[in-house]
Amino acid sequence: MTEDSPANTPVTEKPPENAAVVGSPTVPQDELNKLTDDIVAALKTVYDPEIPADIYELGLIYKIDIGDDRGVKIDMSLTSPNCPAAQDLPIMVENAVSSVPGVKETKVAVVWDPPWDPSRMSDEARLVLNMW
Repeated sequence: MTEDSPANTPVTEKPPENAAVVGSPTVPQDELNKLTDDIVAALKTVYDPEIPADIYELGLIYKIDIGDDRGVKIDMSLTSPNCPAAQDLPIMVENAVSSVPGVKETKVAVVWDPPWDPSRMSDEARLVLNMW
């Protein structure tokens, strides 16, 4: 949000760089924070085979939903519907997140709305890819 925009006015200059995190209200906040940090760290170990940046910093992870049972649902996209890694990346994400202590089950859904575009990349990914 910009300083001169009212608190209840959405700012749509640019989509979020990284995932929205939704946590169950029944999970204690300190546990939710730890799980979130550990899940993000696990996601940062997954790289698109053709791009030298992790999928989290590329902005491919749209949503992380942590349930009451500590099951995790991930909405992710790909850089293109024709991505050669389309079969492998969701499995790699599922395996990485499933390895986080405390996560019970991981389900990954590939979504196309909104379509991914380079504006979703973090500054870190832009630096790695020299896209300034």
